[in-house]
Amino acid sequence: MVHHQIDGSGRPVLLLHPIGLDLTCFDALARELTPRYQILRVDLRGHGRSPMTGDDVTLADYANDVHGLLMHLGDRPIAAIGFSFGGMIAQTLALDHPSDVDALIAGACPGTLGPPLRATMAERGAVAERGAVAERGGMAAVVDDTLARWFTPEFIAGGGAEPVRQRLLTVDVRGWSAAWRAIAGLDTLPRLPAIRVPTLGLAADLDRASPPPVVEAIATAIPGARFEVIAGAPHMLFIEQPRAVAAAIQRFLG
Repeated sequence: MVHHQIDGSGRPVLLLHPIGLDLTCFDALARELTPRYQILRVDLRGHGRSPMTGDDVTLADYANDVHGLLMHLGDRPIAAIGFSFGGMIAQTLALDHPSDVDALIAGACPGTLGPPLRATMAERGAVAERGAVAERGGMAAVVDDTLARWFTPEFIAGGGAEPVRQRLLTVDVRGWSAAWRAIAGLDTLPRLPAIRVPTLGLAADLDRASPPPVVEAIATAIPGARFEVIAGAPHMLFIEQPRAVAAAIQRFLG
């Protein structure tokens, strides 16, 4: 079973983290949300205190891990909120286990790779290569580029990203690489019209990894979904602007 943490009381809310991080990346956001919600945070497979098992894992495997935890805890249905890699898994959870989810927030993530509905093999290979670089040169070989994609230059210069840097340098490379290979298979977009729960596509206007139009495509595909952009925020919007993100979540969940 994946490692997890529960804080607060009220409506149950699930937080799923980006690649390479763990449940502690939500500390600031959880502090904003726990007065109103019961927050369930998860270390995804191969991250934090959840061991890496298997080699060719898919987004469905990560979603199945979360489903198993929710079955064990009895927290079903739950508002599923994911950012980046976690947002891809949240989409997959809502599609593969619809009885688990009563609301969905897909934050800073795509529903497919590239303009076509199905990514080309070259695009998939380029995504998987991000994991292979770390396999060859260790996490130090990818940290600077990763932080530059994730945060604003001002946040990095002010030291705000330093905890994330230190976290990434301790990442299990096997878990990092497996997650990138899973991301390379992302293609939920054609299936998203099947989602029938209230959904919010939450984007950041300075996001280089998943720009607002990429997130808006998710909201467009899901009947009745909403779309919101956090001004001045980068890919890791919930780390740089936890209060703004918490406010958006609260407006949506009520």
